[in-house]
Amino acid sequence: MKIAENRYGKSGVRVARIVRRKDHHDFYEMAVSIALEGDFDSSYREGDNSLVLPTDTMKNTVYALAEDPAVEEPESFAILLARHFLGHLRHVTSVKIDIYAHLWCRQDPFSFTAGPPHRRIAKIKATREEMSIESGVAGYLLLKTTGSAFEGFLRDQHTTLPEAWDRLMATSLDAIWSGAANWDEVVKLIALTFAEHESKSVQHTLYAIGEAVLAQFRNIQRIRLTMPNKHYLPTKHADVFMPTDEPHGLIEAVLTR
Repeated sequence: MKIAENRYGKSGVRVARIVRRKDHHDFYEMAVSIALEGDFDSSYREGDNSLVLPTDTMKNTVYALAEDPAVEEPESFAILLARHFLGHLRHVTSVKIDIYAHLWCRQDPFSFTAGPPHRRIAKIKATREEMSIESGVAGYLLLKTTGSAFEGFLRDQHTTLPEAWDRLMATSLDAIWSGAANWDEVVKLIALTFAEHESKSVQHTLYAIGEAVLAQFRNIQRIRLTMPNKHYLPTKHADVFMPTDEPHGLIEAVLTR
């Protein structure tokens, strides 16, 4: 029997770090997931653990390396972790690091309040020969009360949805892109494009967002966008809506140069 693929690791390692500067503190919080691929067949076939680094050790490694200045950027911290495991474990051929960073809002030099619900993403996949780096945002809540329509769609015997020339539009957007760019500026452009675009559908706005990002940030070569259509259903009362989570439409696309 052949093992076609195998990987193991530690998921959801939560870590926080204070960086104490002379006149202020910075605070970073993230959840880290690690997956190793390599010569682990014997652990599956014979139960031989001699090449298996405990996942608890992976967790402890996250805490130890979080003392490094690389922790200040999810991408640089993911690279640091990937290089650590590749450098210390010769039988590991590939390392995948996913980081979801929680955002905190500064109130004064030493205090913070909870940030927005969306999270910053960094995804690294590394071998000894190459490394791919992706950045992004997850759960970016966007809503506008006008400037969105949905008309002229295909109908069949099960269609009951009325056409809408001006509707409320909301989404919890996920975006992941490859290529170096200022994260704050990309996220700001996504929100601005969403707000200003005269939308004929979620697909139409998704394309406009991807097009704007690729046009403004020349280092970004590829962007994946996922935009669930978060419905606010009209009631019999004017301008009163019923928010619903499920079911919802799900629109996805990848744009490249």
